[in-house]
Amino acid sequence: MDIKRCTEEIRSFYLEHKRMPSYAEMLGVFGLKSKNAVFKRVAALVGEGIFEKDPTGRIVPKSLRRPVRLLGFVTAGFPSPAEEELRDVVSLDEYLVSNPQATYLLKVDGDSMKEAGIHPGDLVLVQRDLAPRQGDIVVARIDGEWTLKYFEREKGAVLLRAANRKYPPIVPRQELAIGGVVIANVRKYR
Repeated sequence: MDIKRCTEEIRSFYLEHKRMPSYAEMLGVFGLKSKNAVFKRVAALVGEGIFEKDPTGRIVPKSLRRPVRLLGFVTAGFPSPAEEELRDVVSLDEYLVSNPQATYLLKVDGDSMKEAGIHPGDLVLVQRDLAPRQGDIVVARIDGEWTLKYFEREKGAVLLRAANRKYPPIVPRQELAIGGVVIANVRKYR
């Protein structure tokens, strides 16, 4: 069994369908006739660190994205001569996500966080196992409604503050549940 070839086949399926193949679909992906052979390949891929099992026992990708080349640095202030030199390769999965089972993406709708640089259509990467700290951007359910706001404590009370002056701070009347802390914002320009 060629681990690299198996990984590429799964990667192709994952990138095309945006999900992992089922065991039945892996028969076709690997060109096999036996589910037992699929189980053996999956076990080998788990052993190599390509897959891992989530808390429910399902197989999930550990990293199926190809790493992106890190070529160097660019000055965001005054222009300087650019030097293109391969410095490293970076997997965005590994760079952004420290706990895949506790991390999810949400698409932003609304402009309440625009002064924080989070605009409608952006994707926010949220990690649900982090305790919110003062000033963190959180996904919160407040009195039955979900929102994206700054987490703040004032005089022992929690309030959620927008990053847009036209929205007032929100103080929970009955319920506040934190769905996670925003760890990254992704914006696609083209």
